[in-house]
Amino acid sequence: MPHTQDKSSAFAQGLLIFVYLAALTALEYFIAVTFKGVPILALVAVVKAALVMYYYMHIYKLNEDGGSDHHSYAYKTVTNRIGLWLFLLSDAFVFGGLMTARINLLGLTHPHLNQTLGLAVTAVLLISSFFMNRGETAMAHGDKKGFFVNTLITFFLGLGFLLGVVAVEWPLAAAEGLTPDSGVAGAVFYMMTGMHAFHVFTGLIFLLVVLNNARKGVYSAERHWGVEAAAVYWHFVDLVWIFFYPALYLIGKAL
Repeated sequence: MPHTQDKSSAFAQGLLIFVYLAALTALEYFIAVTFKGVPILALVAVVKAALVMYYYMHIYKLNEDGGSDHHSYAYKTVTNRIGLWLFLLSDAFVFGGLMTARINLLGLTHPHLNQTLGLAVTAVLLISSFFMNRGETAMAHGDKKGFFVNTLITFFLGLGFLLGVVAVEWPLAAAEGLTPDSGVAGAVFYMMTGMHAFHVFTGLIFLLVVLNNARKGVYSAERHWGVEAAAVYWHFVDLVWIFFYPALYLIGKAL
């Protein structure tokens, strides 16, 4: 798919990627409840992550040339982009450490959790990424109203995900005896979901900042680095959950 597109083509591409992601999520759920093929679940997660990184996070933009004028907006955007991705890379090591702990401590087992709720919050976060992509695309094409509407939808979906995990899943898990001090499974579950929830919370603050800036007219089609940064960060939060969801809900037998 081409990198430079008109708005309708970019919207269509974003929708197509969302359909792929939704289909792959349904596939991994089906695999988990039927024959529990761990290698296939891992492969599906990697494919989903690659789609998000390329088409939603636009990792290919790291190759863009900002020119030789160090004071130009284009040059500053390129350097800021590199800085953001380096930060995300460092942050990925934190989540990678949590994933490593989960694999070493739980192996081919997972906490006894509400599968329906897990799938529901995953779907909500996935849909939020779709609308974030639409919001960023809208601003990149000068559609400020489209940006505002889609990003506001992203915010409320992200808030729904956060409440679904912290205000619903945690109490349900605790009622089943899964608490932070109940054992290894509880410690792993609350640490992984807690760290991810913190990043969702900071992502929501980031969205509010760019929404407020957009209201003030800060961004335009030519100058909207803040919007791109917020979108990349939000998709990174989704990217992490792409691996955390099967690790916590699908892989192996429930304890």
